[in-house]
Amino acid sequence: MAPAFYKSYLKFTAFVVGSFGPVFFLGSMLATSEPARWALDFLSFPVDGAQDYAAPTTRFLSALTGGFLFGWGVCIWCLQKWVYDAAPEGVRKSVLTSLVAWCVLDSAGSLASGNTSNVFFNIFFLLLAAGPLWKPINVNPIAQ
Repeated sequence: MAPAFYKSYLKFTAFVVGSFGPVFFLGSMLATSEPARWALDFLSFPVDGAQDYAAPTTRFLSALTGGFLFGWGVCIWCLQKWVYDAAPEGVRKSVLTSLVAWCVLDSAGSLASGNTSNVFFNIFFLLLAAGPLWKPINVNPIAQ
């Protein structure tokens, strides 16, 4: 695949990661917490209404999570925009490594907290966000 395809896919990856940020940010305020509450309920399948955002500590954790996810998505976007052309393989490896690190730690925490179903969602989102990034970039223009 051409390096340009990887660069454009990184925009999609940034969107996949960053789009969860605003959802969880909204969870920081009780009046707008329903999308975040529903997302947690869905990710801890089955959807049974057991997740709630009544506790201030849950809303605070949601604010932190939203900020981290949005910031991570923006970072991936900036890497594809300002760094990719100079170091496409380095950007690919960095983004892929960060996605794998997230998936491993999030999945371990999901298992430890009794939310096994989230491991399967994590694997789905890892595959979606990583897409072609698993394959090294051929930066030799002659070989294309």
